[in-house]
Amino acid sequence: MQRIVPNLWFDHNAAEAADFYTAAFRDARIVETVRYPSEGLLDFQADLAGEALTVEFEIGGYRFIGINAGAEFRPNPSVSFFVNFDPSVDPDARAHLDELWGRLSEGGKALMELQEYPFSPHYGWIEDRYGVSWQLMLTSAEGEPRPFIIPSIMFGDTVQGRAAEAMAYYTSVFDGRVGSVVPYPAEAGPMAGAVMFGEFQVLDQWFATMDAAGQDFTFTCGVSLMVHCDGQDELDRYWAQLSAVPEAEQCGWCADRFGLSWQLVPANLDELMGKPDAFATLMGMKKIEIAAFG
Repeated sequence: MQRIVPNLWFDHNAAEAADFYTAAFRDARIVETVRYPSEGLLDFQADLAGEALTVEFEIGGYRFIGINAGAEFRPNPSVSFFVNFDPSVDPDARAHLDELWGRLSEGGKALMELQEYPFSPHYGWIEDRYGVSWQLMLTSAEGEPRPFIIPSIMFGDTVQGRAAEAMAYYTSVFDGRVGSVVPYPAEAGPMAGAVMFGEFQVLDQWFATMDAAGQDFTFTCGVSLMVHCDGQDELDRYWAQLSAVPEAEQCGWCADRFGLSWQLVPANLDELMGKPDAFATLMGMKKIEIAAFG
């Protein structure tokens, strides 16, 4: 089971976006659509009655959830997604990378042009029409295999130089491990010694991270990380370690010391949401209390 699922925030078009991604990626499918109740919503949600609430979709076996809400938030490059095309697994990896680049470019914009770089013979960073950022990379056949999709957390100007701290923090919270870390060289000036690229593994999932100068993107609810917790005790433990912004606590959401958004939910959330008045119960909570669902 994928215990950490990235959630992407969309402005009334999560279903459209999910259709776009499942058409753009070769191995992708819609898993489930959950709808808002038809009544009992708060005023700001009234126009969404009966519409999609979340759309869960899968790309290459990796799960995402699209949140169908308003214009309050939008994804940005502070959290992006590596898409690793491995020639040792796919003989047509480069062609398939180019194909995906073309599809994601429709209505999107290149943040780093698709070309050769010192770290990859074929790489590009694209922000799609919905604001979601993808780093498409042709990987080395000699390198250690990595999953097709890996979330990447970028520490820009407001939290610059904290990527190493974050790796230590997250691996401590989830009892994970740090993988390879590549620092900026001495000639990078003020960035020397900061993390040019790092990776860490938590709950059996890989994440990448980097420090970046001149990037004013900040973490928002546009991309959040949902953690499926094994019971109330585990949820309480993660909440105590991750939640650092009291005003961000709502409906199981919290923000950590860097501003990154998390959703800590019980593994049986779907079952709980099937109980009477479950949506209203959830909306009244900060940290989720399983017993309150009755």
